[in-house]
Amino acid sequence: MRVYRVPITENTAAKGPLPAPDKPSLAVLPFQNMSGDPEQDYFADGMVEEITTAIARLPWLLVIARNSSFTYKGRAVDVKQVARELGVRYVLEGSVRKAGNRARLTGQLIDTTTAAHIWADRFDGALDDIFELQDQMASSVVCAIEPRLRLSEIERATRKPAGHLDTYDLYLRALAQTQKFTEEGMREAVALLERALAIDPSYAPAAALIGRCRYFQFCQDWGSLSGAKITESVELARQAVEVGKDDPETLSTAALTLSIFARDHATATKAAQRALALNPNSVHAWLMSGWNLAFLNRPGPAIEALEHAIRLSPLDPLCYLFETALAFAYSVGHQYEAAVEWADHALQEQPRFVIPVRLKTALCAHLDRIEEAHEWLGRLLELQPGLTIAKYEASAKVWFSPEFLAWYLAGLRKAGLPEF
Repeated sequence: MRVYRVPITENTAAKGPLPAPDKPSLAVLPFQNMSGDPEQDYFADGMVEEITTAIARLPWLLVIARNSSFTYKGRAVDVKQVARELGVRYVLEGSVRKAGNRARLTGQLIDTTTAAHIWADRFDGALDDIFELQDQMASSVVCAIEPRLRLSEIERATRKPAGHLDTYDLYLRALAQTQKFTEEGMREAVALLERALAIDPSYAPAAALIGRCRYFQFCQDWGSLSGAKITESVELARQAVEVGKDDPETLSTAALTLSIFARDHATATKAAQRALALNPNSVHAWLMSGWNLAFLNRPGPAIEALEHAIRLSPLDPLCYLFETALAFAYSVGHQYEAAVEWADHALQEQPRFVIPVRLKTALCAHLDRIEEAHEWLGRLLELQPGLTIAKYEASAKVWFSPEFLAWYLAGLRKAGLPEF
């Protein structure tokens, strides 16, 4: 568990404030026991222990050790004071209430620089298995707050003067650009990541993210992407897997590049499995695991992995990727109606994403919904003017098995996509 241990005493304030670290930092304060029974303190303390352990698996986040955070137990605290004494940007506080065979946990994530609540929620569960309940609640809290922490850090980086940006700030700014899902945004993201790597060529998160950006540029036809750039993306992804072998997010992002551009599903699968071993709540590792399983013609396990990813992070900014992957997995499993449903979900989230548009075109054709297939083909050609069977086959044969590619091309032909 990666934690930041600071010896705290009642006289800590007298020793002066701790400087905030360069990376985002968080303290999980003792939760209040709202049960009216002091003997139930152990349950609230156990929840904090589980949540601290789970959050500490996020390598990009510095987490204060439980022993330091628990010096605040039973004390009225001011979050800005906690920030000064522990040197943290964020504080997670909450309460636990037990009644009969039920337990309720509430949590609030606070930005200590502004004292603003950036996330709050509550979780309920039965006490049939107290340890399982603690695991479930801890997992729910971590999956809920991680996207909010990322967003808060991205907003902080975008406010920082351009002359004071370090590799982490450049990486966060690149993430913000990717979420715009535009040609200009993706081009700017790559430029920011290249600046980060110029500062530190071994910075694994940036090395991994370049491949994902170029994947979007490639599949969306956003500018010409040379073979040299694709080769470079694969090399950077392999570097990221090696250097970032203890970072689940880096491993998951690099795995996408290795699957798409190198069809190295074996290495990508190992990277996703290691990411899940490091952090079982890594949403993007579950996503990548699902993609790989579908590529390997294992639709059942792929669907399970992807549905688990959605359960962990139903409001994820990349949810359209989860839904597209599910549409693909159901297509591989010949469950075409379900595949269409998930393609529709993806298009509601990101209507300009060409993959679900193309997939739905083929699906409608295979379902003999020819008029609808023609309509979707029209939308596909708006996004990819000049697309032909020959052009798509040349690129897609790197990704798909021969069997699935044959099915895909047959659907596109039936929808009316020209051969040349």
